[in-house]
Parts: sequence; C-alpha cells; structure tokens
Amino acid sequence: MKEGTDVFIIKAVLPVAESFGFADEIRKRTSGLASPQLVFSHWEIRLRDPFWVPTTEEEYLHFGEKADSENQARKYMNAVRKRKGLYVEEKIVEHAEKQRTLSRNK
Repeated sequence: MKEGTDVFIIKAVLPVAESFGFADEIRKRTSGLASPQLVFSHWEIRLRDPFWVPTTEEEYLHFGEKADSENQARKYMNAVRKRKGLYVEEKIVEHAEKQRTLSRNK
C-alpha cells in the first residue's frame, strides 16, 4: 500500500497465455477502479511434452488412463491454436447417453 493514499500495488507473475483478456477482466470485476500494467518479465521452457500420454504400467498406475491432471503445455498449445484459428483435436462429448422421453410421440 502506498503511504498517504488508498492505492495498493500488487506485483505478480502470470504466463503470457493466461494474460489475454486479463486487463478487461480486472476492470470489469472492479468496476473500472483497478488498472493493471502488464510488463514482460522472463521466459522459461515448459518441461512437459504436450503430446505425452501414459504408456507403461507404472505410468498408468500413477497417472490413470487419461492422466487426469491436465497437461499445461497441451493446454497452452491448444489455446494458441484456437486463437489463431488452427485445428485443435478435442472431444466435445466424452460420455453421451441417448435422450429418452417419458411419453411416446403419437
């Protein structure tokens, strides 16, 4: 907090992929009272492979069949592809059931 004012200064690090739309969202949620200033700080290599799937018995036991924890590298890659209008391989519905109605059509 700045002394003598009611201004708070918050410094945080967030991925560039997460920052798209951040300024608008902050302004909307604070009714325009907050104004973010985004500055590039650094970059780092993501160690996970975006195309990784469990293959060995040990990986299946540890991560599950679909590796339930979301792969951040894949998430960022798909977000960039969507933003650029490229093809993204994703399932919209995984476990669909046929809709049944209680009454028959007459």
